[in-house]
Amino acid sequence: MDDLREPCPYRITDDCGGAFTMGCLGGAVFSAVKGFRLAPPGLKSRLLGMTTSVKVKAPVLGGNFGTWGLTFAACDCTLIYLRNKEDHWNSICAGAATGGILSMRSGGQAMLTSAIIGGVLLAMIEGISIAMTRLGAEQFKPVMPTLPDAA
Repeated sequence: MDDLREPCPYRITDDCGGAFTMGCLGGAVFSAVKGFRLAPPGLKSRLLGMTTSVKVKAPVLGGNFGTWGLTFAACDCTLIYLRNKEDHWNSICAGAATGGILSMRSGGQAMLTSAIIGGVLLAMIEGISIAMTRLGAEQFKPVMPTLPDAA
């Protein structure tokens, strides 16, 4: 499916680190904006509020993203091992399993709901990926050259 990714045991740490980094960066941006807006008036207090908000909230969001990335990659690699093939169904099922596993403490109903949401979300992502691949492949399709008439 994708030859650019790491092989499976190393993929888990790679995905976990990438998800943690994305969570920290995204959390820093959103926390900075929120901290700046909610701080008392004055530039110094707003910058202090922004900095404090980033220091407190960005690592938490990064940890949450990292946990999701670790669980997803572990489920994905497990499915690759069990099915002996790497296709889009592994990602979809791993998304559903990740949603269910991460909400397990909230009970069966929440677990089922999160599993369905995780599966649907990954199915949409994989569908968009397939569509973009097909769209990109159209421009590299060989075209028959037109030859001038030899009369």
